[in-house]
Amino acid sequence: MAESQPERAAPTPHGRAFSRSEIVDLLSRQSIETPSWGYGNSGTRFKTFAWPGAANDVWQKIDDAAHVHALTGVADGVAIHIPWDRVPDYRALAAYAEERGVRIGAVNPNVFQDDAFKLGSLCHPEATVRQRALDRMRESCEIMAQTGSRDLSIWLADGTNYAGQDDLAARKQRLEEGLAQTYAMLPDDARMLIEYKFFEPAFYHTDLADWGTAYAMSLKCGPRAQVLVDTGHHPQGTNIPHIVSFLMAEGRLGGFHFNARKYGDDDLIVGTENPFELFDIFVKLVRAGAVHRDVAYMIDQSHNIEPKVEAMIQSIVNCQIAYAKALSVDYGVLGAAQREGDVLGAHRVLMDAYETDVRPLLREVREQNGLDPDPIGTHRRSGYDQKVAEERGTAAAGGGYPTEA
Repeated sequence: MAESQPERAAPTPHGRAFSRSEIVDLLSRQSIETPSWGYGNSGTRFKTFAWPGAANDVWQKIDDAAHVHALTGVADGVAIHIPWDRVPDYRALAAYAEERGVRIGAVNPNVFQDDAFKLGSLCHPEATVRQRALDRMRESCEIMAQTGSRDLSIWLADGTNYAGQDDLAARKQRLEEGLAQTYAMLPDDARMLIEYKFFEPAFYHTDLADWGTAYAMSLKCGPRAQVLVDTGHHPQGTNIPHIVSFLMAEGRLGGFHFNARKYGDDDLIVGTENPFELFDIFVKLVRAGAVHRDVAYMIDQSHNIEPKVEAMIQSIVNCQIAYAKALSVDYGVLGAAQREGDVLGAHRVLMDAYETDVRPLLREVREQNGLDPDPIGTHRRSGYDQKVAEERGTAAAGGGYPTEA
């Protein structure tokens, strides 16, 4: 039986302004996954600084994620990384997460850290290495079935450093075959999110270099293969809101990895270097009615010099602010200005919303949901960092993430 096509974004060309009660309701239903690896000692490829109390294993990562969710009310999912977060019993892991008030989110197979993947994973010239990568994909899909995760989030470091190093057309064929085989392993109703990155660690060419490549691969695989947009994975000057709009219109926007960057894949706290871009992305999502549809919102950051948990709370707060500002846009006035060709009038509608101080609104939303209106201040006063530092000590830099020969 043919698979159903993904739901396309429903444009709202006329639109209207949201009422205050609607804004409060939509903000209350916002949902963002935090990454397990953001709670451990992870950072740049040059040096990772160990942080007192950083999580040593996936159980502690879930504890930290549950603390973040308890303070923000919107961080209910925890994305995990395999093999970093391997455990003997994944149903027990899912049950533990549920007890702590969160759930297991996207499963991220790591096919870039083992020595065998030096020349690639699904695109590797040797069939034995490609099979090893597929075995990791299969393991991740089995974990999804046991934890109830709906998303397999794939990022490949595959590429080459020198012209002539490998046959690029052959690598493309291997990529298509590997992704198709992975797609066939998905649990029922699960999705495969294909992430892209235009450079690094490969410097001559990258096999999944941009959103167009990821989009093409998703089309070849099937309707449950969609594109994952990492906001840090683009050349300077790339119009990410345009990419988001295109993929939504095509029904292929699967989700986000939110972070910020000034130069390359810096993995900085989302909304710090590019707050207007983050706002503009949410404007595109709100206008298309896509925020509470089947789009995964995930943080992907490596906090190296920042306190792990506080940095994650700040990321969530910044996403809440961007979303609240996007909900403050009068889409009726915006649409009218666009139809009339009023260039500056349309732009000013966005700027009016962007310059609105939505922090009082967010404090009201948190209080209505039984939360402290100041999650950062509450965290600092809670003594949580001091408590986990005493209990966990300081792990070795790198967070104990295992590699396999």
